[in-house]
Amino acid sequence: MTASLTDPTPQAPPTAFRGFRAELRDALSVRGVVLMVGVLALQLGFILSYIGAFHAPKPHRIPVAVVAPAAASGQVVDQLDHLGGDPVSARAADSREQARTLILNRTVDAAIVVNPKGSSDTLLVASASGPAVSATAEQIARRLETERHRQVTVTDILPPAPSDGRGMSSFYLVLGWIVGGYLAAAILGMAGGARPANLHRTLIRLAALALYAVISGLGGTVVTDPVLGALTGHFAQLWALGSLTVFAAAATTVAFQVLWGTVGIGVTILVFVILGNPSAGGAYPSVLLPPFWRAIGSWLPPGAGTTAVRNTVYFSGHAITQSLWVLIAYALLGTALAIAASAFRIRRSHGLTSF
Repeated sequence: MTASLTDPTPQAPPTAFRGFRAELRDALSVRGVVLMVGVLALQLGFILSYIGAFHAPKPHRIPVAVVAPAAASGQVVDQLDHLGGDPVSARAADSREQARTLILNRTVDAAIVVNPKGSSDTLLVASASGPAVSATAEQIARRLETERHRQVTVTDILPPAPSDGRGMSSFYLVLGWIVGGYLAAAILGMAGGARPANLHRTLIRLAALALYAVISGLGGTVVTDPVLGALTGHFAQLWALGSLTVFAAAATTVAFQVLWGTVGIGVTILVFVILGNPSAGGAYPSVLLPPFWRAIGSWLPPGAGTTAVRNTVYFSGHAITQSLWVLIAYALLGTALAIAASAFRIRRSHGLTSF
């Protein structure tokens, strides 16, 4: 009786050791080993993607305008277009003001203004679009001017805000939204099953994630604008962009989970983190990335979101149409695919369709 009072819950005896092979089978299931191999592949892919994108940035056809007298304009454009390694794609501009407009509407990244009456020219840049591109354009301009026995003065017509160090806040804001979107969807999947039991639950999950996206977009905007003052003056636009970005990531994650179960989370990490982040134009804009990352960056939500936020805040919304359509496409296609795949799987489980 005393033992029962002091320890009311009887303890099950420890399971006896049944041999190494039997214990190994219980400790490491085939499914567990397969998932570990998948994690290893993602880990190595992460290392390959990030180092591959960033280990040797090299300019590729940076769009540059040239303002020069008619007699010299073609020569300068030709010199720029024939620099070794094809770092620049040059075009003529009629005036300094036109060149400035081309930079601010995101048609070019820099402009060289030739002074026919002196030996010093001017390079116009807007480092808010990415200090790495501005610095690279300066290096190229100095190289060209040295060959022409001239000097160059750099004028930054639109630097990042003082509280937006190196113009990286746009990227970090979008990165936070993307992570929140796919983690929220993944957690719902882990808590309630990666594949919802019926179509109604899929719709409810998507609706809950839409509400989460609106709240998340608002939260990120509040932190970035009134709290930290990093990206100011565009509260409503950033809220809308944040909500769209979060839901694009969340809906795509739900679709991947309905299609592939737990493996779908790994596919999400592959698309958004391993491929999307290094190609997004955060640390290095696309014109400095290797061909593969340069090609995919603008078609993935991290890159589309970063461009949309940066150009909204600094460049009056110029050149964001493609980015908006990319985010909308992920949101709509993710939703449609999640619903269609869920409906198809449920019909098949009831024997109403077959392969």
